Amino acid sequence: MGLLEEVVTEMIDGDNALHLDTQPSVILVIGVNGVGKTTTIGKIASRLKKEGKSVILGAADTFRAAAIEQLEVWADRAGVPIIKHAEGADPAAVVFDTISAARARHCDVVICDTAGRLHIDDALMQELENIKNEVHPNEILLTVDAMTGQDAVTVAETFNARLGITGVILTKLDGDTRGGACLSIKAVT
Repeated sequence: MGLLEEVVTEMIDGDNALHLDTQPSVILVIGVNGVGKTTTIGKIASRLKKEGKSVILGAADTFRAAAIEQLEVWADRAGVPIIKHAEGADPAAVVFDTISAARARHCDVVICDTAGRLHIDDALMQELENIKNEVHPNEILLTVDAMTGQDAVTVAETFNARLGITGVILTKLDGDTRGGACLSIKAVT
């Protein structure tokens, strides 16, 4: 590894472990539309299951067409259960029901998908704040698309100010993007 790679790694490295010290531990996955939240949830669920944790998913994105079905596919791939309500249901109710199911089943981790939202949509941001204040998640993971470049910094800054994010997941790094926004996101959050 060259000097540049070492410096960048030092800048973004840190405590990359999830803090899952309660049972159940709750992970709330948030971000704008189309950044890869649901796919990321499937990957996290699969990894945690391979590490020996019992995981349950909550389909709290009740507004996007086929969001619940997409999460069901990922739950099936990871071999974990999913809690869902009808399309258009109250997302907070899904989160509460998922946590209740996790307690009843003695699951280690709850991962809740949320509807994508623009950071400037006050009503939808308030919805997340309300869920956070009621549930007190262990982790609030903001998912951002690397291809949005420096615009991702503004998104991260706003989500962090409103919710106090605990981590950022940068998706779509397999494209032609260089991921430079991650340095700026780290600095502002």
